[in-house]
Amino acid sequence: MHGQLTEWTQDIADVLARAPGRPQLQALIDWLKRLTSTDHFSLFIYEGQCAPLALFNTFPSDLRQRFVSDYQAGPYLLDPFYLACVFGTADGLYSMRRLAPERFSATEYFRSYYRYLALSEKLGFIISLGEESRAVLSLLWRRGTAPSTEEERQLLRSAAPVVAQVVRLAWEAYRQDGHHVVDDLNQKVDEVFQQFGRGVLSPREREVARLLLEGHSTISASQLLRIGPGTVKVHRRNLYEKLSIGSQAQLFALFVRQLKGV
Repeated sequence: MHGQLTEWTQDIADVLARAPGRPQLQALIDWLKRLTSTDHFSLFIYEGQCAPLALFNTFPSDLRQRFVSDYQAGPYLLDPFYLACVFGTADGLYSMRRLAPERFSATEYFRSYYRYLALSEKLGFIISLGEESRAVLSLLWRRGTAPSTEEERQLLRSAAPVVAQVVRLAWEAYRQDGHHVVDDLNQKVDEVFQQFGRGVLSPREREVARLLLEGHSTISASQLLRIGPGTVKVHRRNLYEKLSIGSQAQLFALFVRQLKGV
């Protein structure tokens, strides 16, 4: 017992001795791999209404598009982990099984995105970073691999304070490394999104306009808004008429003009 505690303490000291950011995150991942046999890790930051920031991941290049870029394009809005962050779920380690609604396989998130990830299990550390910022460090098991045991999950729960500290230090390092410029731009874009079409378009038309500007198709917009594709087309036609435009390219040009303050 004493030997195990000494080793555990030394491992934590080795992690915290690394420079905050990628070096410390990699050391943390290497340590967690010794606690449980997982396949992939990902760290997303959710800040306000901005799309999630992929701060760190261990995906090979052939999986990064599916797990990162495709997720950021819209599916994250239906992710039980993202919703848990939005609705104030307490910090800690959670499984997808615990956070997902009943009949998860029948949900839009599962049918349109999650099932294509081919996972057998997903665990995630939810970590508060500030007033409107939260992080999720996910541990992912490929389909066909054995999920974590209760003993492994207990070890991971014990590791939560160290995980939270390393993630918070990584977030601070990211923001201090000149990335506040990107944050400011994201904030400005979001502010323009909030004001775009106000006083001219109906609330639903503004929602459709935002999804079109974000690159969503009629089908994906209908799925996110839970309305039929035909209804989306009607809203699109009406908002085009109200804005005196005739295409999605003109809609984007109008948004850029407003972003520039023209």
